[in-house]
Amino acid sequence: MSQENRLEKTNRINLLFDFYEQLLTEKQQTFLKYYFHDDFSLGEIAAEFDISRQAVYEHIKRAEQVLDMYEEKLGLLQKHEQRNHELERLQRITESSSMSESDKMRIYQIINQLQQLE
Repeated sequence: MSQENRLEKTNRINLLFDFYEQLLTEKQQTFLKYYFHDDFSLGEIAAEFDISRQAVYEHIKRAEQVLDMYEEKLGLLQKHEQRNHELERLQRITESSSMSESDKMRIYQIINQLQQLE
């Protein structure tokens, strides 16, 4: 796997983790945090928990599958990304349109409120 693909995967797992962390077991949460957030190697995690590297790998892979399953069923990350895309689009339209300054200010306030809800 290329460095760019690894980075994309790490970013995706971290985003999924943000949405679904509470739905994972404590062990899954811990291993994913160590591996993806803290950049521990499989060997370092294995040493910390006195288990094999293979066991760590399997726990992480299973946790990734669970995150993907939740996303497939609930789609929170997809909805989040779509909302952000639409907010950016709305902001670009507002910046380029010839509406009154007071209307623009109201729209910007709404955009800011929606962004703060994230």
